[in-house]
Amino acid sequence: MTLPRQTPRPENAVEISHLRKVYGRGGNVPGAEGATVAALKDLSLNVPRGSFFALLGPNGAGKSTLINILSGLVIKTSGEARVWGHDIDRDMRAARLSLGVVPQELNLDPFFTPRELLEVQAGLFGVPAERRRSDEILAAVGLADKAGAYARSLSGGMRRRLLVAKAMVHSPPVLILDEPTAGVDVELRRQLWVTMRDLNARGTTILLTTHYLEEAQALCDRVAIIDRGELVACDDTSALLARLDSKEMLITVDRDMTRVPAGLVPFRTELRSPRQVSVSYPPSRAHSGEIIAAIQDAGFVITNLTTREAALEDVFLRLTRHGPGDGDRAAAAQ
Repeated sequence: MTLPRQTPRPENAVEISHLRKVYGRGGNVPGAEGATVAALKDLSLNVPRGSFFALLGPNGAGKSTLINILSGLVIKTSGEARVWGHDIDRDMRAARLSLGVVPQELNLDPFFTPRELLEVQAGLFGVPAERRRSDEILAAVGLADKAGAYARSLSGGMRRRLLVAKAMVHSPPVLILDEPTAGVDVELRRQLWVTMRDLNARGTTILLTTHYLEEAQALCDRVAIIDRGELVACDDTSALLARLDSKEMLITVDRDMTRVPAGLVPFRTELRSPRQVSVSYPPSRAHSGEIIAAIQDAGFVITNLTTREAALEDVFLRLTRHGPGDGDRAAAAQ
């Protein structure tokens, strides 16, 4: 295997068009012969070059299926996909070499050192010995001082960073990080954030899947949310948060409230305790001064006030909610 020749940089690092994946099921189960499950349903999605892109969705949404199709582990049913401009079927080798994948599982040989693991991985990708950058890559992920240690002696966070290093040995322009911080503590998670931000700043396009929504909000400039194999939202992170148009104010007053003040009736309010009320309102159509005035007009003195902006978690829950609230989901997806 040889490294792909240099090609002009595409506008989109990953392009997905009308992608479908249908799994058969049934087998020996009576009455289930011929039944199928659609893991991806006509999914179209672009990941801009140089972006830090979040791919979010509940369990079973189709994220793993999509990643496995891009990396060549699963064969799509129909549709098209390109990595760095290379069709994953017609130009399979170049597409694979343009992609690095950091899996969720810690699949490291415990009897190899980090340097040896990177050298073996580089050999598998056909990187000539004179073009290998094992020590440089280990330094980039903060493992230069562990280059000669056995992988089994590394901490969980170090092993995560070593997986990132393995995915970088062939200098892929696109890196997929599948739940890279799952199971690591807060400090190690933040160290991985630094590593990922640095990679992105150097020009690597990063596609991140995570269940830590605050992580996606902090790191990613663009977010796609899929649910039941369908794309339900894709936008810049800031635009997606603004689309929810929601802010919460928590107000504490100097004496008990027997009911919500009349001036707060137009807003969604909740008495959290006799002296504390929560008010949710759309910033595009109302402002905090109206709410404060309504409290004061009712004769109360505000002793404490805090506000909470809409978070990505709120957007995620709105868009992936099933059942009677599906109307809210459709509205939020507009």
